[in-house]
Amino acid sequence: MSYPLVEQFVDALWLEKGLADNTLASYRSDLSHFAAWLDDEGSSLLAVDGLTLQQYLGHRLDLGFKASSTARMLSVLRRFFQYLHRAQLREDDPSILIAGPKLPKRLPKDLSEQQVSSLLQAPEVEDPLELRDKAMLELLYATGLRVTELVSLSMESVSLRQGLVRVTGKGNKERLVPMGEEALHWLTRYLKEGRATLLGEQSSDVVFPSRRSRQMTRQTFWHRIKLYAQRAGIGIELSPHTLRHAFATHLLNHGADLRVVQLLLGHSDLSTTQIYTHVATHRLNALHEEHHPRG
Repeated sequence: MSYPLVEQFVDALWLEKGLADNTLASYRSDLSHFAAWLDDEGSSLLAVDGLTLQQYLGHRLDLGFKASSTARMLSVLRRFFQYLHRAQLREDDPSILIAGPKLPKRLPKDLSEQQVSSLLQAPEVEDPLELRDKAMLELLYATGLRVTELVSLSMESVSLRQGLVRVTGKGNKERLVPMGEEALHWLTRYLKEGRATLLGEQSSDVVFPSRRSRQMTRQTFWHRIKLYAQRAGIGIELSPHTLRHAFATHLLNHGADLRVVQLLLGHSDLSTTQIYTHVATHRLNALHEEHHPRG
């Protein structure tokens, strides 16, 4: 069922923030489920009060949703009711006094530099498909791109001469990221030796086409990463952002400035980047304890 206020809010987000389609779809789904629950409770988006809102969050927990999911839902609701208040569709914001659930601090998975090296060496580069994957992995680790940004790279966004990639990230914000010598080498080799084979008779502006000469999905590339992790003997569970996390953490471990890492990652808020300082500190502490004579 479609709810006009939800659609109005999602349209406003698209116009003001330029959020990705999957993010907008997630907002629409969450709010539509909430509105449907309100219908069953005899309330509405314009009439709901803080107590009913709190009851809904409790209802989600009773259904087995994790605290992290409930915290995300509360964030969506806060944004929605702030919008209704600004648009003068409501006189109040019923979410303003509701405290979110306490969440354990979640740190990104910590891949060592040796594990990253093993992962990057896993593809068999004589195979055009695996040469493509090798170039993708090297570029991912060298630039810290999001997987979605990587699979959607177009030929015009890559400058081999300057060693740069131009990326349009969240909120349609554009940034230039240096790719480094190793990634540049493998990308150049792939473009010379592998890409034409994958495309066959087809034409495409996508840098890393799939077997069918189309833009690869992030899920497909994630399956490829898991294949190489298994081949490299990496036992920890990886995520689609594992190499992005490793990129940031290893830069900080080697003394990079936090604000530089923020710019490279495309984070609008420095606080988003600061989680990597916890990972780097944890890693340095572990190394100190292991190797220092008085550790």
